[in-house]
Amino acid sequence: MGEIVVFSGSAHPELAAEICSVLGVELAPTHIQRFSNDCLQVQLRANCRQRNVFIVQPLVPPVQENLVELLLMLDAARGASAAQITAVIPHYAYARSDKKDAPRISIGGRLVADLIATAGADRVMTMALPAPQVHGFFSVPVDHLTALGDLAAHYKFTDLSNTVVISPDLGNAKPATAFARLLGVPVAAGSKRRLADDTVVIDSIVGDVDGKDIIILDDEIATGGSVVQLLDTLKARRVRRVSIACTHGLFTGPAIQRLSSRDDIDEIVTTNTVPQAGHYGLPNLEVRSVAPLFAEAIDRIHLGESVSSLFSDVPTHG
Repeated sequence: MGEIVVFSGSAHPELAAEICSVLGVELAPTHIQRFSNDCLQVQLRANCRQRNVFIVQPLVPPVQENLVELLLMLDAARGASAAQITAVIPHYAYARSDKKDAPRISIGGRLVADLIATAGADRVMTMALPAPQVHGFFSVPVDHLTALGDLAAHYKFTDLSNTVVISPDLGNAKPATAFARLLGVPVAAGSKRRLADDTVVIDSIVGDVDGKDIIILDDEIATGGSVVQLLDTLKARRVRRVSIACTHGLFTGPAIQRLSSRDDIDEIVTTNTVPQAGHYGLPNLEVRSVAPLFAEAIDRIHLGESVSSLFSDVPTHG
């Protein structure tokens, strides 16, 4: 297989450039234009023939624009005779649409997975899918990365002797348990009921959190509703220091206002799977880069080496 070629869509060129810097390759140029009828056109301005092509495009707002852009880029790479095409999707937004929980609705996570494969992706690389079944929606191989090691590295110089990791809901308990094991601390979980897209109720907590330092771990923070509900529930448990850690810090809608107005949050730790430039108004926001992790995975794919072995011991990239 020929050399690595990395392209970026409009969603997060900063992450793509950082990945290329770690790999020691130039970010290949892309030209994207919009016609008068509002249709997009994408041109890949580097040779793809018999190359190993990686297209970096998280599905972040505007999600539909970025999705169509990704599909067009995949199609262009296929038409340019790329040897292998990998869609690098650090945040797969449609993963939340993973089941039919109401009459006559689409399972968007599966449909979009089909579109990505049909457009030309030979494999997909993503991070922190919220449910294991989403991995199976794809008809092409999926390299599912985790940022738990990178998030854990943030706490390596912190006194954790009185700390508990807590998940906002039981559905995220498995990653929370893995994270707690990395830190060598106990784990707890909230009992959450979702009433609407941005409205949840957390009415109880499973585990001992009274008087503890807390690390709230979630895969994604969008509007911040779950975190705020959990903080309100924890108030009655006399918790001390509160740190929030998440892989995908979207901070959409009222999230920044909700979180910045709280005086019981000591820090928020997230990664750059999605752009973070507009979120520095948040109190004590720490952004950890996952570019080295994605670069290592890309290099291993190119060389035909194991990607899963990267996480056999969930190594940290401090």
